[in-house]
Formats: sequence, structure tokens, C-alpha cells
Amino acid sequence: MTTTESNPSAPTERSVPKPVFTDAEAGAKEFPDSSPAARRYNYFKPAKRKQTHYEDVTVEVQPDPRHYLTQGWIYGFANGEGGYPLHWTKLKAWGVDNPEPQRGPGTGGMPVKEWPAHGWHEFRDPNEEWEQSLYRYNANVVRQLTQNVDNARNSKAFDLWTPNWIRFVERNVGAWMHIEHILGLYVFAANERSAPTNMHNTALAANSTRKIRFAQDLALYNLTLTEEIDGFDGSAHLEAWNSDSEWQGARKVCEALTAVQDDWGEAVFAANVVFEPLIGELFRSNLVMQSAAGNGDFVTPTVMGAGEFDYAQRDLRWTIACFAPLTQDREFADHNKGLMQGWLSHWVPQALEAARTMQPMWSQPDAKPPRFEDSLDKAKNRFAGICRDLGLETPEELKQ
Repeated sequence: MTTTESNPSAPTERSVPKPVFTDAEAGAKEFPDSSPAARRYNYFKPAKRKQTHYEDVTVEVQPDPRHYLTQGWIYGFANGEGGYPLHWTKLKAWGVDNPEPQRGPGTGGMPVKEWPAHGWHEFRDPNEEWEQSLYRYNANVVRQLTQNVDNARNSKAFDLWTPNWIRFVERNVGAWMHIEHILGLYVFAANERSAPTNMHNTALAANSTRKIRFAQDLALYNLTLTEEIDGFDGSAHLEAWNSDSEWQGARKVCEALTAVQDDWGEAVFAANVVFEPLIGELFRSNLVMQSAAGNGDFVTPTVMGAGEFDYAQRDLRWTIACFAPLTQDREFADHNKGLMQGWLSHWVPQALEAARTMQPMWSQPDAKPPRFEDSLDKAKNRFAGICRDLGLETPEELKQ
């Protein structure tokens, strides 16, 4: 007997579909990487056993149909080229000559066994630079420099400078800010978009920001000295940069680097492999930092030393990691070696000529640095070591 039959006044049960939870709603399905313990990406192969935070935020974040962008480039240029053309440098990496997979809307995954341009995607920046680490590094440098300069101001340390050293700093240390600004803005920042992977572009951007920051360090230092030292001419660096014969060689090479046409690889190589050791370190380490203490100055070496650390411990590190594998590439090693040796033959004579035009500056301070020839030999040895690290022959032009 039903309930209705036993109790005629009971309400009749209506036939309404009941909700059924099937775990099909978004986010309900469990995937291998969806647990709280798995916060890593697995679409790339890490350089070491475990992937790093740097790799998570940089490696192949830039979409690329040569790897994972199955629809092809989603944007392009007016001439029909899409994305990041590989011919923006004459350098080649393993797989570049392989044809790009034919893909398009509606093609789905279209599995590809041999991806082209594999070699470019093997690069990792040993500095592991990305946005947070970059900001933190530059902030720490500025904080330390500010403390050093404030300490010198409070202790009246600038009163100990010799008159000739004041003239040297206002003209020559001030002039160096132009080089840092030009390289940072018109070489590294200008080529940042041209590199073929997000890893390269991030390293270029980091190099650019360090150069621009160092130029600003020198500009602010120049303003401080103008306020603290009677008779310090804060605009003298303009005349030195525009007119002093000692600076025209370095200026010529620096500005030539901004005119490298259609090859981000050559611009970066010429700047960090040739210009920096043969001209940059020659001036910063072997002249300014060697001369300062004898002329009563313990502050300028800390400012210049920040720029030296930028190059020696960061910019050069990523540059070697970028170019050295290309001279050992499984497919294009000979091509890349010949190309880079040609770049050395083109840029080294210009850098050495510019370095020799700077020689009169070695006699300007009262307390002299080591002889110019000794300083240049030290720079040449440093440069020869960089060539060996890159797997390149030391150019004959170095014997000049």
C-alpha cells in the first residue's frame, strides 16, 4: 500500500529531475600538476636536475610556432614576417635550417618529431635574471653607492682631492656616463626585441638596465661633486666628450656599435666581447680605480667599481653562455666560428686604436697609475682569455 492510499491527504510527489554532481565542473578533475605540491611547469627541459624559478618565468614563455604555438604566429610585420625572425642575426643554432612545421587553424596539435631551431632554446642566463631579481640587484647597488657618497660628504672626504684630480674627474669620469648611456639605450635596449627567445631577450634587457643605471649613478655623482667641491664644473664632461681628442676614438667606436645593421648578435658581441675589455675595463679599472687613492679619493672607485662588477660578474657571464655554445654547435659550429672571427677582425683594430688615443689621460693625475702600456697589456690578456672561453682564436690584430 502506498503512502497516498494509506493517507489520502498526503501531498503527491512530483516527478522533477534531481541535481546530480558528476565532478565535471571546471577545476574538479585532478591532473598530475594540479596538487598544491606541484607548482612547476613541465613543458620544457630544465638545464639541471631541478628547474629553477628563473626558468619557470622565462624559458619559452615567448610563444613560438617552432615549438608550441600550434596555430602559427598570431602577429606579424607589414612585410609578411611573423614573430621573431631568425635571420635577424647571421649566427645559427642547431635546427635553424629545418623547415617550420606547416600549421594553421583547425590543425590541432599536429605532433612534430623534430622541432626546428632547437639550439636557440638551449640558452640559459647563468645570472638567472628576471624582473624581481633585476630590481632587487639594482636597488641594492644604488643603496650601497648612496651610503658611500653620503659618508664621504659627511666626513668632508672631497676636501682631500688634489686640484688635478678634480679636473680629471669632472672631465673624464663624467664623460664615461655618455658611453654607458649609449650602450645601454641604443645597443642593448635597441636589440632586446630582436633575439629569438625570451631567455635571450630577458638577458639583453637586464644588461641594458644595468648600463642605464650606471650612467645615472655617474650623473648623480657628478651633481653631488658639483655641490660639494668648490669650482667643480659639472658640465665639463660635455666639452670633453664632444671635443677632447682623448675621447674621440672611444666615442667613434661606441657610436659605431649603435649603427650595426640587422644583426643583434654582432652588436652584442662587439660591445661585450671587444669594446668592454679593451676600452671599458682599460679606463675604469686600469686608470680611474688605479689612480684615485693616490690622489686622495676613496669614493670614485666605489662608483666605478659598481660598473666593473656589472660587466665582469653579470654582463660577461651571460655573453659567454650565449655565444660559447654556438662555436660548439652540433650543426653550425664552423659557420659561427668563421662569423665571429670576422667580427673580431673588424672590431678589434678599432678598439685598439681608440684605446691608444686615450693614452694622454694616464699622465693627467698627480699620482700616476701604472704605465699605459702595462695597462693595455693587462686589457689585452683579459680579452685573449675571453676569446679562449668562447672557443675562438686570438686575433692577430691584438699584436698591434
